[in-house]
Amino acid sequence: MTDAAPPLDVVCMGETLVDFLPSEFGRRVREVSSWAPAIGGSLANVSVGLARLGGRSGLVSVLGSDEFGHLLRERLAAEGVDVSHVRQTNEARTGLVFISLDARGERSFTYFRTRSAEFLLGERDVDLEFLGRTRVLHWGSNSLHLPEARVALQRSIERVREAGRIISCDPNLRLHAWADPREPKSILERLLPLCTVVKLSEEEMPVVVGSSDPRGALEALSAMGVVLPVVTLGEKGAAFLWRGEVVHVPAPSTRVVDTTGAGDGFVSAFLYGLTRRYADARAVQGATRESLTELATFACVVGSRVVERLGAVAGLPHAAEVAEHMPADLRPR
Repeated sequence: MTDAAPPLDVVCMGETLVDFLPSEFGRRVREVSSWAPAIGGSLANVSVGLARLGGRSGLVSVLGSDEFGHLLRERLAAEGVDVSHVRQTNEARTGLVFISLDARGERSFTYFRTRSAEFLLGERDVDLEFLGRTRVLHWGSNSLHLPEARVALQRSIERVREAGRIISCDPNLRLHAWADPREPKSILERLLPLCTVVKLSEEEMPVVVGSSDPRGALEALSAMGVVLPVVTLGEKGAAFLWRGEVVHVPAPSTRVVDTTGAGDGFVSAFLYGLTRRYADARAVQGATRESLTELATFACVVGSRVVERLGAVAGLPHAAEVAEHMPADLRPR
C-alpha cells in the first residue's frame, strides 16, 4: 500500500439502500398515502455526511442494475462521494426500505431486501489500491450475511490496518434481518478487536457487549482492544472511554422530526474531525481528552441537526451551516 498522503479521508464499505420516506407522520406503513425515495443505508449516509462537511469520502458497495440502483449512484455522486467502487449487478435488485414514523419521530422499518444486491459484496470489490488511498476504513454489519462478504471485509480491514490507518465500525445492528441472531454477534466478536474506533448505540450495547450500562459497554470494547470506544445516548448525548475515564458530552436540545440517521450524522462528523487531526491509528493513540471531547461534542451537534428533518440524509448539514459549532481547526477556509 502506498505511503503517499492518501487523497481520501474515509472509505465506507457496506450497504446502500433506497429509503422511502412517508408523506404523513403517526401512521403505519399501510396507512401512508405516498412515499419519496432517498439515499439510505448507514454506510451511504456516512459518506454523504462526510462530503457535506468537506471531507473526501468514497463508498464500496453493490447495487442492482435497476432504476433504484441508478438513482442511488447518481445521487451519491452528486453529493461528492467517490462512487468509482459502487458496483451494479444484474444478479440481484437494489434493497428498499419503507420508513414509518410515530408522533415523536421514532421510526420503524419495512424492508424489501431478500438477497438484495448489497449482500453480494465480495472479493471483486476489494481494490487494495483504492483502499490504500484512505485514512479511515469505516464499516457496518448489515451486508455481511454471506460468507463472501465477510471474507472481503476482513481482508480489507486487515490490509488497511497493516498500513497503520484507522479502522472504524458502527455495527448499525438489525437483528431481525438475521435468521440466527447469534451470527452477527460472532462476526462482531471477531472483527471489532481489529478496530481503532467503535460506536455503539444504546440499543446495541447489551447485544454486542452484554451491558446496558455505558461504562460497562465502553470498558468491554476497550478490553477487546478498541482504542477509542464510543456510545451514543440519544437526547443524553454521547460518551467515550479515554485512558480509563468515561467522558460524557451533551446533545443540544432540538425539535425531533425523525430520528433516522442521527447516529450516522454523529459518525460522519466524528470521523471528519479525526481525519483532520490524526493522520493514522498511532496518532489517535496520542490524542488528548480535550481534543476528543471537542470532536464528540461537534458530532453531537451534527447528529442533532439530522433529527430536525425527515430522512437520514436531508438533515446532514454542510460545513457552513455548522461552522460556528466546529472547533477552529475544522472550520472551512
